[in-house]
Amino acid sequence: MTEIEMNIESLTICDDARQMLRKAKAEGIETVWDRLAGQKHCTFCEQGLSCQKCVMGPCRIVAKGGKVKLGVCGADADLTVARNFGRFIAAGSASHSDHGRDVIETLAAVAEGTTRDFEVRDEQKLARLAGELGIATEGKEPKALAGELCALLYQDFCSRSKELSFVRRLPEKRRALWNKLGITPRGIDREVVEMMHRTHMGVDSDPVSICLHAARTALSDGWGGSMIATELSDILFGTPTPRASQVNLGVLKKDQINILLHGHSPIVSETILAAARSPEMIAKAKAAGAAGINVAGLCCTGNEVLMRQGVPMAGNHLMTELALVTGAVELMVVDYQCIMPSLPHIASCYHTRFVTTSDKAHFPGATHVDFHFDNAGAKAREVVELAIEAFAGRDPGRVDIPGTPVEIMTGFSNEAVLAALGGTLDPLIDALKSGAVRGVAAIVGCNNPKQQHDYSHVTLARELIKKNILVVATGCATVALGKAGLLVPAGADQAGEGLRGVCNALGIPPVLHVGSCVDNSRIIHLCALLANALGLDISDLPVAASAPEWYSEKAAAIGLYAVASGVYTHLGLPPNILGSEMVTKLALEGLEDVVGASFAVEIDPVAAAGLMDARISAKRTALGLSA
Repeated sequence: MTEIEMNIESLTICDDARQMLRKAKAEGIETVWDRLAGQKHCTFCEQGLSCQKCVMGPCRIVAKGGKVKLGVCGADADLTVARNFGRFIAAGSASHSDHGRDVIETLAAVAEGTTRDFEVRDEQKLARLAGELGIATEGKEPKALAGELCALLYQDFCSRSKELSFVRRLPEKRRALWNKLGITPRGIDREVVEMMHRTHMGVDSDPVSICLHAARTALSDGWGGSMIATELSDILFGTPTPRASQVNLGVLKKDQINILLHGHSPIVSETILAAARSPEMIAKAKAAGAAGINVAGLCCTGNEVLMRQGVPMAGNHLMTELALVTGAVELMVVDYQCIMPSLPHIASCYHTRFVTTSDKAHFPGATHVDFHFDNAGAKAREVVELAIEAFAGRDPGRVDIPGTPVEIMTGFSNEAVLAALGGTLDPLIDALKSGAVRGVAAIVGCNNPKQQHDYSHVTLARELIKKNILVVATGCATVALGKAGLLVPAGADQAGEGLRGVCNALGIPPVLHVGSCVDNSRIIHLCALLANALGLDISDLPVAASAPEWYSEKAAAIGLYAVASGVYTHLGLPPNILGSEMVTKLALEGLEDVVGASFAVEIDPVAAAGLMDARISAKRTALGLSA
């Protein structure tokens, strides 16, 4: 085992994580931090200057003695970085959009009557969404309406449309700008495929052209695949409403069978949850000697069932290995995305079963149970029975569940936000005008072992709410902010006077949990609603976004679609583009003149809060409001 090359306290701010890191070290379990310490980092890769797109190479682009060294094909640093970044964005956009495709297929199966395991739970949203997209709704049964909606949204994945269905939600100024720049997303799969084509050797050799298409590709995710996933998941599983839950590893139960849901797709997690709550499975668990079955979430599928069902969250990305180290987990069931390949091995060090469910995501050492819309219920019961069987193998001497669960409030969909405001955005607009709420900031996404776990999420949020900036959160940031006491109304005690007053009046936290990383589409939709209500473009609003601990291709795509939509976006770490002065300058400065927003990179969350606050102040001043 590679020794952790730093003090455990410096790796994470979370006590439950620190306890499990010590246990992992004592038991010889290698974690993500050990593996990071054992890596030798490649400067060329970090700067985006390595190329493996053909076998004339691989090439490394470098300047020596003032003379630029080109790749074999003649590509310079700017082109190499742009190509690599374009493919990075394409992979991230494809991932979230493929999630959206899975949800369409499931809703289509409901419409066609080929599944009994799923149903339309929010008929009002189905009718409202269909009407918004131009489908006649009067006199139609939910299944018929769902079928028409799926047929329309399936078209968004192909190449025959001029623009995606949800583009109509945008302010006219933003639509006109995208059309002028040629970045209006046409088809989700089309933009991804075109990016792969453009970045093949001998195709697009203009770095700016490639970067603009990267923006178009990211927009096909934000206003296409991700938005489809969010909206149709609400129709299938229910639109989230505010509810109470809990967070941290303390949500695991010593006397119960513990099942962890990990991945991103609610299609799997919802059916596992239903099976685990069934009287039949609870009876089997008690017959096996357990007090019951406890289901908890990890990462984004955890966020999905947290939002809709109040299922407690055990942890975020960097907690997934440590959750297994508790020795209390009978089964971890996964679908796809953000699942470390190390997990089946760590599970094998305990009695834990590790189960995969997607054809797209096989893991050596796992038990594969193939889930589809036509067999999900039966397969879910099969998986829960595996957990019940595993309970007999638990070693009580190796069980260590750290901490006490922290209370949180969740479920702030856009519909829930509007309901809290009395059905209109006017109270929020009034609060923005008065300065009680100076702006809105999103804190989203991942953890990265290069940074102290959860420090940036928590510090940034606290700094923002002190400045009377309302925070909305998604993804792995949720767990960090929940542990810090910011996802309950009492968290408003840490906010500035104006925001505190608004939170107390509405009975809401200063940080609103709005969903999984796919649900960042809720945030850009809310921005569009605000802009439309005020007759502005999104880039005119006093809003900002941050991914302070990001790591993934999906996060880069989210950041780029936010910027291309007009939202200033902070990153805690730079993407691998620093080898190109042109691409770096475009990201940090040039995009401001092109799309009305840009990126900022700052590892210090206090300094980052200052940058976001300055942006919000500038936008307020431009609107004639007090800074």
